[in-house]
Amino acid sequence: MKRPRFFEGVGIALAASLTGAILFSALSPVLDSRLLLKWLIAGLGLAYSLYLIRRSRQRIGRLVSIAGWLLCAAAIWLLNPSLPLYLLLHITLIWLIRSLYFYNSLFSALADLGLSGLGLATACWAAIATGSLLLSIWCFFLLQALFSAIPADWKRRHRSNPSPDAAADRFYQAEQIAEAALRRLTATH
Repeated sequence: MKRPRFFEGVGIALAASLTGAILFSALSPVLDSRLLLKWLIAGLGLAYSLYLIRRSRQRIGRLVSIAGWLLCAAAIWLLNPSLPLYLLLHITLIWLIRSLYFYNSLFSALADLGLSGLGLATACWAAIATGSLLLSIWCFFLLQALFSAIPADWKRRHRSNPSPDAAADRFYQAEQIAEAALRRLTATH
């Protein structure tokens, strides 16, 4: 299966933000806001993690990853940390899933960690500036859609294409080989 694309991530961000905002609006008269936010964080984190696992090329370890995610989420729930720490721990779980399933390099995983932190900062900014849960979720998941731009193996990508001149040189070599092959084909017929 192909790696998720940016616009697919935008669709996920839209679905997550609408789902989170609708569920919060519908359930807030019945449940305590703090408890409801914890349930939403865990639910959206699980849904996004399942999406990531389903979209990955890796077939081995999916069940173990899901079970590990559920065990970690249960441990986080039982520890009952403050809401910001609870959110941070669930974002860390998402980062771990992405790092395990989409990256082969430490630099790529660290770039994704930075993206996760930036997504959290943007979501907090949206929450403070607008007070809207919908916009907070939207900002977080919209930035998470950018993970598709992080190469799976940072070192290999930079080693194989160190400069634009090298890519042009390889293209020129391939063109010369193709022209020589075409001349041989036309010379024999």
